[in-house]
Amino acid sequence: MQTSSPRFKSLAVTAGMSFWFFIIISAINQFSIEIFLIFIISLLIVTQIFTHKISRGLDIFAEINTKVFLGLLFLTVISTYGLLFKLLRIDLLRLKKQEDSYWLEIEQTKLYRTRKQY
Repeated sequence: MQTSSPRFKSLAVTAGMSFWFFIIISAINQFSIEIFLIFIISLLIVTQIFTHKISRGLDIFAEINTKVFLGLLFLTVISTYGLLFKLLRIDLLRLKKQEDSYWLEIEQTKLYRTRKQY
């Protein structure tokens, strides 16, 4: 964001704040398209008018917004994988020996079943 134009920073911050506004307003069950559009338009106008004066503030907000968003995305993905592995009983570390495991045991593989791949 340091090398981006102030106008682009304004658009990026407007998109980020609109995303969080949408999340919060939907979470409290007060979403209305009219309120959402008024918020986006007013925020875009204000940030476009004062874009050169608040350029450093836009940088700071964009960095914080990116860190929070990517952090939440990371937590969501890791949590989803954890839940799926728990539900499907997948043991990635193979900590428990299971009879119904679909992992191949190398010691039990017959020589006639192994093939060379070129």
